Amino acid sequence: MAIPAARNGRFSFQACARNNSGKPLTIQCIAKADADLTVQVRRVGYVPVRHLTTETDPDDLEGVGNVPGFVPDPLLPESTARIGPHETQAFWMTVRVAADAKPGPRQIDVRLVASDKSTTPLVATLDVSDLVIEPRRDFPVIHWWRGEATWDYYKTGMFEDPRWWKLTRDQLVDMLDHGSDVVYVPILFDRREPFAHPCQLLIVEEPSPGNYTFDFSLVKRFVDMCREIGFTQFEWSHLWIYWGAENPMRIYHKDGDGKYVMLWPPDTKATSDVYVNFLKQFLPAFHDFLVKEAVLKSSYFHLSDEPGSGQHVENYKRARQILRDLAPWMKVMDALSDIEYGRQHLTDMPIPMVSAAQNYIDAGIPHWVYFCCAPHGAWVNRFMDTPLTKIRMSGWLFYRLGARGFLHWGFNYWDKMEREEAGEPFDDASNGAWPAIPYGDPFVIYPGKDGPIDSIRWEIFAESLQDYAILQSAGVQAGDPLLAEIQTYAKFPRSEQWIDASLRKILKLPPLPAPR
Repeated sequence: MAIPAARNGRFSFQACARNNSGKPLTIQCIAKADADLTVQVRRVGYVPVRHLTTETDPDDLEGVGNVPGFVPDPLLPESTARIGPHETQAFWMTVRVAADAKPGPRQIDVRLVASDKSTTPLVATLDVSDLVIEPRRDFPVIHWWRGEATWDYYKTGMFEDPRWWKLTRDQLVDMLDHGSDVVYVPILFDRREPFAHPCQLLIVEEPSPGNYTFDFSLVKRFVDMCREIGFTQFEWSHLWIYWGAENPMRIYHKDGDGKYVMLWPPDTKATSDVYVNFLKQFLPAFHDFLVKEAVLKSSYFHLSDEPGSGQHVENYKRARQILRDLAPWMKVMDALSDIEYGRQHLTDMPIPMVSAAQNYIDAGIPHWVYFCCAPHGAWVNRFMDTPLTKIRMSGWLFYRLGARGFLHWGFNYWDKMEREEAGEPFDDASNGAWPAIPYGDPFVIYPGKDGPIDSIRWEIFAESLQDYAILQSAGVQAGDPLLAEIQTYAKFPRSEQWIDASLRKILKLPPLPAPR
């Protein structure tokens, strides 16, 4: 089957080797193509998954009957594999098509070379269309990265350590390359549990009680690095702690012994005089920094993450009024699903979970969407046991259902859940928190020896965002009959055949012959 491909795009396929002998076998995978097709070969690694995601029909799960067990996910930067008796090993090929690539039928030659020099030739065929994919427009994508997870796992120092900056840079290069085009700037630290080493770029001092000074030098260094990478949009830390807006952010400074301590107790009230006094000093300084660095217009701000209903709405309303009084220039957006936040215009851009998005669609309220450790079941998500065709539909769903952007919390959360301690991402992709945290939800990249290792889920999600760009580039309207089968974030096509046929229509490629 020929793979549909657009120019200035990427696609992937796999080549598999099976060892039916009783002895170990070493296989090297070699791929060759014309100069306008760049091929990257990686070995598919396997990691343990001990439990499937709960409350999900088997038709919406991958691995039923094989989990508990080892499943494919990390894409290791290797083209050679040692295969045991009666084992199968896959190699993942990522192909990038140049913008000026020659349209028409093309092929990629793949060879599996054994240690005894015996060779198995394979051929991947593709149809390159005339369409050149344009950069995605008006659909920002955010993934929260965790600086503390990097120094916890790699045992580096904090901001004084050049290796931490190098590892972080490589992760963010990978992030942008996969279509996540807004970078989170941890100017404040957004965890509610106390940390001895918080990832807070802003240096805060309190020379006298209630009087604060702010050093933005690390913030500027980080922003400058992100600009060099290619980011042009920036997301800033929340100002109230998550799950209710009941308390202010835990903001740290160094004491006389060089230890990080909070400026106020964790149970300080959200709108206390202590915190309002801090905001009166911080927000003008923050505004001046944004103006000086010319990033104010390309910035995204938050009030508090995932507030619920009832009293949480009132808490949020009071905090929002403080921001309106002290920082009328600041528009906020937050992950929240109760329709009241949108109806009462408490946030400037609501971000409901995909399972709650229909309420916003029906009310005609502009919104982004997110998914995280929920929803389970038929809803689109990106767990390790989510079928790849379902993940691949993400971009199609965002486009058809009118989302204005996408947010996800789990880029590289390798720490154990709510603990300042490195987890074992190659051993437990739930960070020890299943069933609340399904396998694969906390991260989409793995920590390699010297940089990030992509996952299959991350590659497929990037291709889904590319599908969004293809729809834009081809001028397809959200209401086009081609997309009519996409009804909600739980009711949509989820077959490879539908994706292939739809891409062929959009790219104006001949349909594949019907199977005999």
